[in-house]
Amino acid sequence: MMSYRIHLRGRGSRRPEAAGIRKAVRAALGHEQAAPGELAIALVNEEQMRELSRAYRKRNASTDVLAFPDGTPDPDSGLLYYGDVAIAVPVAEVQAARAGHTAYAEMSLLAVHGVLHLLGYDHATPHDRKRMWATQTEILRSVGMKIGSA
Repeated sequence: MMSYRIHLRGRGSRRPEAAGIRKAVRAALGHEQAAPGELAIALVNEEQMRELSRAYRKRNASTDVLAFPDGTPDPDSGLLYYGDVAIAVPVAEVQAARAGHTAYAEMSLLAVHGVLHLLGYDHATPHDRKRMWATQTEILRSVGMKIGSA
């Protein structure tokens, strides 16, 4: 079994439900047969997400998830550092309510989505989108989450 370190920080990161986010992230890394490594998931508010979007995407708007690939060895652990994923908790809560599942299920979906971006997935074309969404669904089902990812 591969060794993965998932650093989860921010609003709600210490709640028991957050274990589901970590489980989904580990499942995504395992599904993709990713080398041992680590990454960080930041649960942020809308203003923090807007600031990230403004700084890194040149867009003055919040979004649900952003991924920041890294790919270098961590100097402390020696493990590959995949990068960072930021999830806007308020946006996830609204999306979850619309979809009829919990906020933590939505955050798990968004975490998997972000991790797939860290691993090189994209959804710029219809073909890539279909592939990425199918992979998300497969990963979430593997951990017992039956939520849509379309």
